[in-house]
Amino acid sequence: MIKKNTIYVLSVTVSLWFSFFIPSVYSVELDEATRTVTLDSSKKTTILTPEQVKRGKRLFNNSCAQCHNGGITKTNPNIGLELESLSLATPARDNILNLVDYMKQPTSYDGQNSIAELHPSIKSAEIFPKMKNLTDEDLFSIAGYILLQPTVAQEKWGGGKIYY
Repeated sequence: MIKKNTIYVLSVTVSLWFSFFIPSVYSVELDEATRTVTLDSSKKTTILTPEQVKRGKRLFNNSCAQCHNGGITKTNPNIGLELESLSLATPARDNILNLVDYMKQPTSYDGQNSIAELHPSIKSAEIFPKMKNLTDEDLFSIAGYILLQPTVAQEKWGGGKIYY
């Protein structure tokens, strides 16, 4: 008869073996073409580093995903974070620099009114403390992550109620 302790030790050993010797199967690295996103309104591009992608994901999940899980907008499901919605905003938010500007000072979809008291931003960090310590580099990584997702998650990103 095998003791419970032996089964526990065996299962921990197997788990550790998998985590040390098979991590590459689970951590697929995105190639440069996939990590290339639009930088500014002139359509210049930039290649995100793997570290920027990881950082952007972590920061997005910590600061934005409560309302934008999967690229949707819980407060307005008609406007998500997919490229089409971002490009139709005024000004267009389909590039890193404009998304960073938006995260600093958010405006309504038509660009006419400030919504800093409603949407987390650097401008309203006293209301939304998660935004308080975000640097420009952090915002750049978050914006890059948002723009990368339509390529990685495809139709699920911004798919709204169908997926999330």
